[in-house]
Amino acid sequence: MTLYVVGTPIGNLEDITLRALRILREVSLIAAEDTRKAQGLLRKYDIKTPLTSYFQGNERRKLTFVLNALTHGDVALISEAGMPGISDPGYPLIREAIANGVPIVPIPGPSAHTTALIASGLPTDRFLFLGFLPRKAGEQRALLAEVASLHATLICYESPRRLADTLRVLHETLGDRPLALCREMTKLHEEVWRGSLSDARAHVQHVAPRGEYTLVIGGAPAEARWDEARVRAAMADSLAQGLSRTQAAREIAERSGWSRREVYTLGLTS
Repeated sequence: MTLYVVGTPIGNLEDITLRALRILREVSLIAAEDTRKAQGLLRKYDIKTPLTSYFQGNERRKLTFVLNALTHGDVALISEAGMPGISDPGYPLIREAIANGVPIVPIPGPSAHTTALIASGLPTDRFLFLGFLPRKAGEQRALLAEVASLHATLICYESPRRLADTLRVLHETLGDRPLALCREMTKLHEEVWRGSLSDARAHVQHVAPRGEYTLVIGGAPAEARWDEARVRAAMADSLAQGLSRTQAAREIAERSGWSRREVYTLGLTS
């Protein structure tokens, strides 16, 4: 039997694939993070498949139930919104199903963090999804310090109640970077605000944050291109530490503004 991991709409109920609808009709059971939202989706598309709850708080108790159901028929896992397994309790079930030899078939669908990334106007070639940041400011700062030097775009979720405090910590830890505040994506009151972290802090002082927010934050600014002497010195130091010329060229290229080929070639004459 198969566990289908089914992406469902993050807001607009029309954002669901024909394949997802077929699977939801054909499986023996749907395990849903939020049965009330799931019922709304199933009613809209006249799907009569039996439904059971599977959410953070009952996932340990329901694991056995769902795994048992998989011995008798196919099961579809759906989250409150978007793709299961991303910032929801789906991961433990997926992991246990794999451990029990159950085939996992993902049915792709919308996800708030990729939707917001595309709308943000910030670079999409490299990004890091942080999920919901820790609630305590100290833990937030520790996590952000780990990623502060990355050039990748950063993405996180936040509630309207904590938005102002989180923007303050982001600004103080990461500096004044470009930011997109993406609210209620695909829903009636969808809004994308673009600016800097400092401007965003001022912005939220004059509005009443409402709805679900996805924050898309620019990566660390690229350093100025190193001069040749600095690249040669870095290559010599890396080789002295035992790195191969290829490894050294790759790592130095990421930090220096030089291409990997340029660094490698320069290293041949060092």
